[in-house]
Amino acid sequence: MPKSKPKSKHSSKSASQDGSTLSLKEQLAQKRKAAQARKEAIGFISMASMAAIMAGMILAIVAGVKGAIGGFVAILALLLSFKFPWQALYAFLIYMPFGGTITYAVGGDNPLFQLAKDGMFLPALIGVVQYCKQQKLPLVVAKSLTTPFALMFAYCILVLLFVNGTQQFTGPPTEKPIVMGILGLKVLIGYVPLIPCAYYLMRKKQDVYWLMRMTAILVIICCGLAFLQYMFLKTGRCAGTVGSGAALFKASLSARCLVGGSLLYSEEQGVIRLPGTFVAPWQWGWFLISSAFFSFAVTFFDRNLIWKVIGGVALLGTMIMAVLCGQRIALMLVPAVIVLQLVTTGQVANLKRFIPIGIGVALVLMIAMASNPEVAQERWESAVGRWNASPPDAFIAQQFGNVSKGATLLGAGLGRATNSARALGKTELIETYYPKVMFEIGPIGALLFLGVVTSLTFACFKAYRQVRDRNLRGYGASLWTFVLFISYNTYYYPLDVDPVAVYYWFFAGVVLRLPYLDQQEPIVEEVDPKKKKKKRR
Repeated sequence: MPKSKPKSKHSSKSASQDGSTLSLKEQLAQKRKAAQARKEAIGFISMASMAAIMAGMILAIVAGVKGAIGGFVAILALLLSFKFPWQALYAFLIYMPFGGTITYAVGGDNPLFQLAKDGMFLPALIGVVQYCKQQKLPLVVAKSLTTPFALMFAYCILVLLFVNGTQQFTGPPTEKPIVMGILGLKVLIGYVPLIPCAYYLMRKKQDVYWLMRMTAILVIICCGLAFLQYMFLKTGRCAGTVGSGAALFKASLSARCLVGGSLLYSEEQGVIRLPGTFVAPWQWGWFLISSAFFSFAVTFFDRNLIWKVIGGVALLGTMIMAVLCGQRIALMLVPAVIVLQLVTTGQVANLKRFIPIGIGVALVLMIAMASNPEVAQERWESAVGRWNASPPDAFIAQQFGNVSKGATLLGAGLGRATNSARALGKTELIETYYPKVMFEIGPIGALLFLGVVTSLTFACFKAYRQVRDRNLRGYGASLWTFVLFISYNTYYYPLDVDPVAVYYWFFAGVVLRLPYLDQQEPIVEEVDPKKKKKKRR
């Protein structure tokens, strides 16, 4: 056997310190490559910034200061997202909870700011597609999803061509049914590609932990800003809702306070609907419901005690804001989803974890409620009154009945019950999700969509059940519960708008990735000094 070259003392020391089997020459080559990559990144960012500034200056002449700001942000986001697709996906997730605040506070309701989120997502998606082609990786990351998605997409194209297309030629000239249909299709399944984006974004176990920790930090920041919004209204720093008659019971942009968009706050009438950092109050309510899933996961399943505490703070903030924001659905569902997760993740039987966390959260909530008993009482009475006046099951049944009376085989056309498409033609306001889907694409389309979410839910269940790592399995159980809950929820239409329209597809991709990550080596967060000493010997 040929003798291997003896390693120098310096090279062996380098290898032992970082645990790498690479030679000193290879390590230096990697450092040079990383330095070159940083240099290219800085150069590209500088070039993109200059291009965005020039575009903004040109737009300033045509559209003024707001148009210039919007154009600068849009151009810069597009260029950077094309170059750095993986980082753009994180930026996309970070920007989304603050999109409503930025739109109104900085952009002055400029439409370009409302598109900024997709300006990060779409270039990132193109980058992911190119990555998959180069690496010869499939975009459909679970084979069981191929047929349901293909049937759903093909059916939607038929509706777009035959229903929206017919309306284009026979309808009023002021309407744009084809454009409405394209927008309706985008709202319905436009974020499905987030599944492979999230799947390939999670390259190692640590990525899942950092993603969930980032989510917990975002929840804390958003709840903190929403609490400040509440205090500004409570102390009179913001005027709240001003007017008379019906105006006192409607959220409006004129009452905007600190963050977010339209709000309703009339202390004399005893009504409050806070938008938090989002555009409208009900979006904030569904953000809190989603946050209950993610904060619970970090609280119970992160490996690090400090991050468990941070997750607990996020969970507590979510519960407090569910009471203060005035959104009845959040007040009812946030505690419900926490109890649901205790069952689906098995934590109700894990007394060592459950009892200390449960007692801590309960004590803080009891103190908060004792210090503001009138607020808690008013919110509870409002929720119970709403339930009694219009029970959700009766409301959903009524919506199904109204839609089924005039339903056609192919539906009324894509976008015909989509709020964001109302500027393109006549739309119907349908406040429950599956009746809305049935109205637009008919009963066949509704069944096909139900088939898509059922296939996705089952695929996520199978994926997380394969995981053996205790912490990753816990994360998978929480995220699968979220996917399950949203898949069959038909009360209102959270799958149509932020944040659920993004979180649902994205975190489904994360769950599907967990079996692959589970095969990797365990993460060692702390180095045992004794073991390190032995290794050096």
